[in-house]
Amino acid sequence: MKIKILYIIIIILTLAFSNVYSESMKDMYKNEVKIGLNRIGSKRPELITQKDLDNLPQIVQKYLIYCGVVGKEKVLNIRLKFEGKIRTSPEEKWLPFSAEQYSFFDKPTRIFFIKASKIGLPINGIHLYKDGTAIMKMKIANVFTILDTKGPELNQSETVTVFDDMCCLAPATLINKNIQWEIIDPLKVKAKFTNGRIKITAILIFNDKGELVNVTSNDRFETNDGKNYKICPWSAPISGYKAINGYKIPTLGSEIFNKPDKDFCYGEFTLKEIEYNCFEYKE
Repeated sequence: MKIKILYIIIIILTLAFSNVYSESMKDMYKNEVKIGLNRIGSKRPELITQKDLDNLPQIVQKYLIYCGVVGKEKVLNIRLKFEGKIRTSPEEKWLPFSAEQYSFFDKPTRIFFIKASKIGLPINGIHLYKDGTAIMKMKIANVFTILDTKGPELNQSETVTVFDDMCCLAPATLINKNIQWEIIDPLKVKAKFTNGRIKITAILIFNDKGELVNVTSNDRFETNDGKNYKICPWSAPISGYKAINGYKIPTLGSEIFNKPDKDFCYGEFTLKEIEYNCFEYKE
């Protein structure tokens, strides 16, 4: 009985401390978002015309027209919320989570705040990609660090993530001059995306309707501890296209490491909200 009471007291104290740390991590998220918002200002961007698409591969043009980008504003940023589940190994149980994110495309920036819980304790995390540099931090009970990583492997991996977001969530950004295109076949293209000193390559796969159905890359690293990395073929299949805020975009996605023996799916996501060209901070 005493042990049970002690355990309850520990949980209460931990949760009390966690509220302080949670706000601190959320403040970091808010501050980075506001830096991006201040940078882009309030000037409305130009509209996308067919001419902006003319130099793209035919299937990419078809995709952008399918998504409804022509006649819309060029995308400076996006704000989104989604839910999903993640794990670090095939043997691990799935961890449900919710997340909110702002991404800016004038200077590729991805600001990601994640919330989850395990055995009754909250888990919060910050993923930040800015100026070609990435960090990931996660804490259980917002006190005990379970992930704190950075370095060239993470920088490259998160550049792949940023480009995947562009492809799936902000297709209008594929008119970006920092993307070089190569046609593989009528439904498949290779894209080389450059951000500063980092260059990554991805394959975009489409269906006959013009929907993007998968993005793959060999430039992403796998890690389950944030310390040891190994390059591994990666894919991000998407589906569930819906009309949201004037665009037709996918709402379901997975992230998979394609291993020789068996594919390992480590993340599944459902889009809940998305907004384009935000000029003020929103929860």
